[in-house]
Amino acid sequence: MNSKKQPIIVVIIVAAAAAVSFFTSCAEMESNNTKSLLSAAGFHTLTPQTAQQKEIYAALAADKVQRVTVKSRTAYVFKDEKAGVAYVGHEAEYQRYKNLCIQQQIAQDYYMATAMDPYWSHRWSGAWGYRGMWW
Repeated sequence: MNSKKQPIIVVIIVAAAAAVSFFTSCAEMESNNTKSLLSAAGFHTLTPQTAQQKEIYAALAADKVQRVTVKSRTAYVFKDEKAGVAYVGHEAEYQRYKNLCIQQQIAQDYYMATAMDPYWSHRWSGAWGYRGMWW
Protein backbone atom coordinates (compact mmCIF):
# COMPACT_ATOMS: atom_id res chain seq x y z
CA MET A 1 0.00 0.00 0.00
CA ASN A 2 1.21 3.49 -0.77
CA SER A 3 2.52 5.28 2.33
CA LYS A 4 0.80 8.56 1.32
CA LYS A 5 -2.64 6.94 1.17
CA GLN A 6 -2.38 5.28 4.58
CA PRO A 7 -2.92 8.48 6.70
CA ILE A 8 -5.92 9.41 4.56
CA ILE A 9 -7.49 6.00 5.13
CA VAL A 10 -6.91 6.31 8.89
CA VAL A 11 -8.56 9.77 8.91
CA ILE A 12 -11.55 8.43 6.95
CA ILE A 13 -11.98 5.51 9.35
CA VAL A 14 -11.78 7.78 12.40
CA ALA A 15 -14.29 10.23 10.85
CA ALA A 16 -16.70 7.39 10.05
CA ALA A 17 -16.45 6.04 13.61
CA ALA A 18 -17.08 9.52 15.02
CA ALA A 19 -20.14 9.98 12.79
CA VAL A 20 -21.60 6.63 13.83
CA SER A 21 -21.01 7.46 17.50
CA PHE A 22 -22.61 10.90 17.10
CA PHE A 23 -25.76 9.59 15.41
CA THR A 24 -26.11 6.76 17.92
CA SER A 25 -25.90 9.17 20.85
CA CYS A 26 -28.44 11.49 19.21
CA ALA A 27 -30.88 8.62 18.76
CA GLU A 28 -30.41 7.54 22.39
CA MET A 29 -30.92 11.10 23.62
CA GLU A 30 -34.11 11.43 21.53
CA SER A 31 -35.46 8.16 22.94
CA ASN A 32 -34.80 9.26 26.53
CA ASN A 33 -36.44 12.60 25.79
CA THR A 34 -39.53 10.86 24.42
CA LYS A 35 -39.80 8.68 27.51
CA SER A 36 -39.57 11.67 29.84
CA LEU A 37 -42.22 13.54 27.83
CA LEU A 38 -44.52 10.50 27.90
CA SER A 39 -44.11 10.16 31.67
CA ALA A 40 -44.76 13.88 32.15
CA ALA A 41 -47.91 13.59 30.02
CA GLY A 42 -49.32 10.87 32.27
CA PHE A 43 -48.46 7.69 30.36
CA HIS A 44 -47.84 4.74 32.68
CA THR A 45 -45.40 1.89 32.16
CA LEU A 46 -46.73 -1.59 31.63
CA THR A 47 -44.78 -4.81 31.40
CA PRO A 48 -46.59 -7.27 29.11
CA GLN A 49 -47.70 -10.26 31.18
CA THR A 50 -50.66 -11.95 29.48
CA ALA A 51 -50.41 -13.74 26.15
CA GLN A 52 -52.50 -11.06 24.45
CA GLN A 53 -50.32 -8.26 25.86
CA LYS A 54 -47.15 -10.05 24.73
CA GLU A 55 -48.62 -10.52 21.25
CA ILE A 56 -49.54 -6.84 20.94
CA TYR A 57 -46.14 -5.80 22.35
CA ALA A 58 -44.30 -7.99 19.82
CA ALA A 59 -46.28 -6.46 16.93
CA LEU A 60 -45.41 -2.86 17.89
CA ALA A 61 -42.61 -0.90 16.26
CA ALA A 62 -39.89 0.15 18.68
CA ASP A 63 -39.40 3.78 19.78
CA LYS A 64 -42.57 5.07 18.15
CA VAL A 65 -45.90 6.15 19.65
CA GLN A 66 -48.63 4.09 18.02
CA ARG A 67 -52.40 3.97 18.29
CA VAL A 68 -53.72 0.54 19.32
CA THR A 69 -57.35 -0.60 19.52
CA VAL A 70 -58.22 -3.63 21.64
CA LYS A 71 -61.82 -4.63 22.46
CA SER A 72 -63.09 -1.31 21.05
CA ARG A 73 -60.82 0.65 23.43
CA THR A 74 -58.16 2.91 22.00
CA ALA A 75 -54.80 3.45 23.62
CA TYR A 76 -51.51 5.01 22.60
CA VAL A 77 -48.44 2.84 23.18
CA PHE A 78 -44.69 3.48 23.04
CA LYS A 79 -42.56 0.32 22.99
CA ASP A 80 -39.27 0.49 24.91
CA GLU A 81 -37.45 -2.67 23.85
CA LYS A 82 -34.37 -2.10 26.01
CA ALA A 83 -36.40 -1.92 29.22
CA GLY A 84 -39.00 -4.44 28.04
CA VAL A 85 -41.90 -2.13 28.91
CA ALA A 86 -44.56 -0.17 27.08
CA TYR A 87 -45.69 3.35 27.93
CA VAL A 88 -49.49 3.32 27.71
CA GLY A 89 -51.87 6.25 27.68
CA HIS A 90 -55.29 7.21 26.39
CA GLU A 91 -56.49 10.16 24.31
CA ALA A 92 -56.07 12.77 27.07
CA GLU A 93 -52.49 11.69 27.82
CA TYR A 94 -51.66 11.59 24.12
CA GLN A 95 -52.96 15.15 23.63
CA ARG A 96 -50.88 16.29 26.63
CA TYR A 97 -47.85 14.55 25.11
CA LYS A 98 -48.35 16.34 21.77
CA ASN A 99 -48.68 19.68 23.57
CA LEU A 100 -45.48 19.03 25.53
CA CYS A 101 -43.67 18.19 22.27
CA ILE A 102 -44.86 21.46 20.73
CA GLN A 103 -43.84 23.44 23.82
CA GLN A 104 -40.41 21.83 23.78
CA GLN A 105 -39.96 22.60 20.07
CA ILE A 106 -40.92 26.24 20.67
CA ALA A 107 -38.45 26.45 23.56
CA GLN A 108 -35.68 24.96 21.39
CA ASP A 109 -36.46 27.39 18.56
CA TYR A 110 -36.42 30.31 21.00
CA TYR A 111 -33.09 29.14 22.42
CA MET A 112 -31.59 28.84 18.95
CA ALA A 113 -32.81 32.34 18.04
CA THR A 114 -31.31 33.87 21.19
CA ALA A 115 -28.08 31.91 20.81
CA MET A 116 -27.46 33.29 17.33
CA ASP A 117 -24.65 35.71 16.83
CA PRO A 118 -26.09 39.08 17.95
CA TYR A 119 -24.89 40.78 14.77
CA TRP A 120 -26.95 38.47 12.56
CA SER A 121 -29.89 37.95 14.89
CA HIS A 122 -30.69 41.69 14.89
CA ARG A 123 -30.63 41.71 11.12
CA TRP A 124 -32.76 38.59 10.69
CA SER A 125 -35.99 40.57 10.46
CA GLY A 126 -34.63 42.49 7.50
CA ALA A 127 -33.57 39.43 5.54
CA TRP A 128 -36.00 40.32 2.74
CA GLY A 129 -35.00 43.98 2.51
CA TYR A 130 -35.46 47.08 4.57
CA ARG A 131 -38.95 47.89 5.82
CA GLY A 132 -38.96 51.60 5.97
CA MET A 133 -36.99 54.67 5.25
CA TRP A 134 -33.49 54.86 6.61
CA TRP A 135 -32.09 58.38 6.63
